[in-house]
Amino acid sequence: MSKTKKIKDLEALVYNLELELTKTKQVLGEITGKSSSQAVDYSLRAAQVGKEIDGDEGLIVEGVFNGQIMIGPDGKQYSVPANYASKSKLVEGDILKLTISQDGSFIFKQISPVERTRLVGHLIKDKATNEFVILAGDKIYKVLLASVTYFKGEEGDEAVILVSKDSDSAWAAVENIIKTNNKVASTDELDLNL
Repeated sequence: MSKTKKIKDLEALVYNLELELTKTKQVLGEITGKSSSQAVDYSLRAAQVGKEIDGDEGLIVEGVFNGQIMIGPDGKQYSVPANYASKSKLVEGDILKLTISQDGSFIFKQISPVERTRLVGHLIKDKATNEFVILAGDKIYKVLLASVTYFKGEEGDEAVILVSKDSDSAWAAVENIIKTNNKVASTDELDLNL
């Protein structure tokens, strides 16, 4: 086995071990009650800041984006197209306006973005869910697959992400992906006979 292949395999092992360690710490924190912060209740926030108006152009609903969907003031959930959420770099807590026109079409618009923090992490495929996640520092963030595929992200790439500055986010918006020259193999493909 070449030296380059061994380096790639070791990098893959380190990334995946970091992911598993972070997930283990999070579960341990939940069990012991020592989790770092409380998750935001977006249903409650939507009830506080959202509104629903039946107007000439159709039904207008303002609600809160939770990383995947918009939650209206009455707790109803509205699917936000992944391509729109990715392209607009929507972050948990953003206020959206949904216009449901007379013909039934949905038109989303971001009307009040939350303050954001930019982080850099690594794109990793979670073996338990087979979905991409970002490991940034000691936190794992879920990301929309549409964002990863748009930037042609692959496991081991660096990712620049946006998260809410004032709350503990589970989801991140992918701002950009930095391609690495050293492609990382999954832990199932490792051959570490050094």
